[in-house]
Amino acid sequence: SSVSTQSTGGETTRDCWAVAFGNAYTESERVVAAGYDNGDIKMFDLRTMSVRWETNVSNGVCGLQFDRRDILMNKLVATTLESKFLTFDVRMHHPQQGYPSVVEKAHKATIWGVRHLPQNRDIYMTLGGNGSICLWKYNYPKERTKLDSNGVEMGVAGTVEQIQNVVLGTQPISGFDWSPDKEGLCVCSGFDQTIRICIVTRLKSL
Repeated sequence: SSVSTQSTGGETTRDCWAVAFGNAYTESERVVAAGYDNGDIKMFDLRTMSVRWETNVSNGVCGLQFDRRDILMNKLVATTLESKFLTFDVRMHHPQQGYPSVVEKAHKATIWGVRHLPQNRDIYMTLGGNGSICLWKYNYPKERTKLDSNGVEMGVAGTVEQIQNVVLGTQPISGFDWSPDKEGLCVCSGFDQTIRICIVTRLKSL
């Protein structure tokens, strides 16, 4: 079986720039999030082969990642052109409002991607087109849900805190990965044809 990320019904076909697996908390549950050049984000349910949710974030989506792919959906981060990234709380879906999100600006350039720390899903790194990387921490609200004016439960977004911002070069940082074994050990690549090994310290104190 396959699910198409292309537009249907006579719509203009858009380029898909980013994809991410998530919600794999059982053998049958799976979703794929897809980001497009026009700012569309679509979440496909692979069990029902249908579009589960969609939204538009105004700028082309360069990167997507769930905080964990093998748990009940919790958070989804989308990075875009124009220095913007969004953190969606995807635990509670509202029929009209969808998923709540918090928007941040960083790097003063395209944000090429995002990677969550394996040892702490609330900490993640964004990759800047200006050669920088930024470390962030997501803080949950006191209550993750509330009732709207009609008594329907809806999600509440938290806040995002910048922990560190480091410029590694003058060219975009295009790739990044954390070590699953050594907390804080990471590797990144850039358009300057350089691979850098870095260590982020004091993560346990965050």
